[in-house]
Amino acid sequence: MSLNRSGSCNPATAKVGIAFLGLSLVGYLLGPPLYWHLLEAFAAVGRTSFAASCPPCNCNCDSRPDISFPQDCAKFNPEVNEETEKNFAELLSEELKLREIVAIESQQRADMALLEAKKLTSQYQKEADKCNSGMETCEEAREKAEAALVSQKQQTAVWELRARQRGWKEATVGAREQSQGRVEAS
Repeated sequence: MSLNRSGSCNPATAKVGIAFLGLSLVGYLLGPPLYWHLLEAFAAVGRTSFAASCPPCNCNCDSRPDISFPQDCAKFNPEVNEETEKNFAELLSEELKLREIVAIESQQRADMALLEAKKLTSQYQKEADKCNSGMETCEEAREKAEAALVSQKQQTAVWELRARQRGWKEATVGAREQSQGRVEAS
């Protein structure tokens, strides 16, 4: 791109550049599908011209017993086609029966696994219920013990207050030991 004196691009050059980019983008997007459509069209034209130039297949097998037959001669024989279709239908029928048996066995295994899972779930639920019941019992006992402790502390505080009002003073640890030693000696 050429720059003019002011440092900007020439408008004509910019238009050509944008047009080139646009055409490249359209070619990039539309090129592959057009290529494949043209390729299919040429292949179709080639097949029709080839089929028109190919002589018809001579499969009259009864008239020339001494001549070797083409490999695809049997496919035009309705009896062979019918037998092949019967064999194919039988094979498909057997395949479907086998798949049905496999599906039934798989379903039975899944049902057994589901039943086992339900049993385990029930057992775990019973265990969880027992545990929750035990926890509730323990929690109730803890709450009762806590309430009893609070009540006992209150009662102790009341008795201690009454004792102090009547002149009782708390003895030191050493004095207690001496008084206990005198009580034991007597």
